[in-house]
Amino acid sequence: MGITVLVTLVAFGCAAAWGLLLAVGLLSERRVLRQSARFYVEIVRGVPIIVLLLYVAFVAAPALVAGWNALAAPLGLGEMQTRDLPLLWRAVAALAIGYSAFLAEVFRAGIQSVDHGQVEAAKALGLGGWLRFRLVVFPQAVRTALPPLGNDFVALVKDSSLVSVLGVADITQLGKIYASGSFRFFETYNVVAFFYLVMTIGLSLALRGVERRLRSAGAKVSGGSS
Repeated sequence: MGITVLVTLVAFGCAAAWGLLLAVGLLSERRVLRQSARFYVEIVRGVPIIVLLLYVAFVAAPALVAGWNALAAPLGLGEMQTRDLPLLWRAVAALAIGYSAFLAEVFRAGIQSVDHGQVEAAKALGLGGWLRFRLVVFPQAVRTALPPLGNDFVALVKDSSLVSVLGVADITQLGKIYASGSFRFFETYNVVAFFYLVMTIGLSLALRGVERRLRSAGAKVSGGSS
């Protein structure tokens, strides 16, 4: 379970950070940035996660090592081997890349949901672009995007089981190994399913509680302002 939680948290954190940057690119006034971000999002969303895992692990990682060695040789730096990149972190990178495209659309929708009048008011107060985004746009966008972000987080918990195809020792992989050795498939996979149900249902209940608190806080703010 520790490996499953580690993969989920690190992959989601990286995906959220990269997805937010992509969302800003999608809404950029510069055509090159906007089209580049759109191209990335459409390509990544069109590739199944398991294919992305295999591609990053066995195509992108060796290519990255070869590129490093080509640059390191003239500089006298040490060479790398593909095995120096653990399969665990290749899997985390693949999940982060895959989910960043989905989270980019979530953040884009959240940012666009902010009333344009508030942005104009922030401009009138003399706030620069970064301050407008950090103080006015982003807090409201996150509140709107929280439910779909929570859904994607729960989905990532389940999709983290795909790292077992790379031999990463998560819940699914250890269950597979135990079942193949003991031939107790019924008991083993019931336990595996139970672990995932505990995590996903617990997260869903926690996220619902957070959403209720945010709604009640928003209602109090609206009542106070009125």
